Amino acid sequence: MNENLQKRIFTSILLLFTLIIGIFINKYIWLILLVLVSTVCFIEFKNILIKININQKKIKILIYLTLLFYLLFFIYSAFQLHMISKPYLIIVLMICILSDTGGYTVGNLVGGKKLTKISPNKTISGSLGSFVFSIFPLSIFIVLEHKFINIDFINFDFKLSLILCLILSLVCQIGDLFISYFKRLSGVKDTGNILPGHGGLLDRVDGVIFVIPVAFIILKMFLIK
Repeated sequence: MNENLQKRIFTSILLLFTLIIGIFINKYIWLILLVLVSTVCFIEFKNILIKININQKKIKILIYLTLLFYLLFFIYSAFQLHMISKPYLIIVLMICILSDTGGYTVGNLVGGKKLTKISPNKTISGSLGSFVFSIFPLSIFIVLEHKFINIDFINFDFKLSLILCLILSLVCQIGDLFISYFKRLSGVKDTGNILPGHGGLLDRVDGVIFVIPVAFIILKMFLIK
């Protein structure tokens, strides 16, 4: 096992442990974690924008304000999901994690035609793998829902759950491509170097930042009975 892979595994375990603590220990710990993640992501994205030659100051300010307001909405959405239903929040995060895993695994194993010029490493097979892997949390939920978790107030039928998985996987992939587009414009590989073996924090949570607000809106509009 090479040194970089060891770093990636250690960092992944640490991130997962931190996520579990944030969700289950205390709502205020979760809020603090959200604020810290959003702050680091804002700084990393700001550093990317600095490397992009944007001459008009008004456009830069508009981008910063848009990012700030969006991250505030992300914090609000993630906190509300935590308050409304931890199981639903966990399912959403699992969809994001498995969607990324599916894209990486299938993309590397199968390869094939490139998905877009924005991110040369992304393939059509990888995108399809993301959709397939995103359905796995649905299977886990169906097995466990009557035994271990209780979210009866959420309207979870199979068809709606399947659509939810595919929509959130799509949003996760769009979030990844969105950040990749700006990295490509700035000529950088990673958004930062805060995570050993991974790069920047934004590199790891770009999909989640996009998915959480969408999952919150879907919950409020379609899933609550």
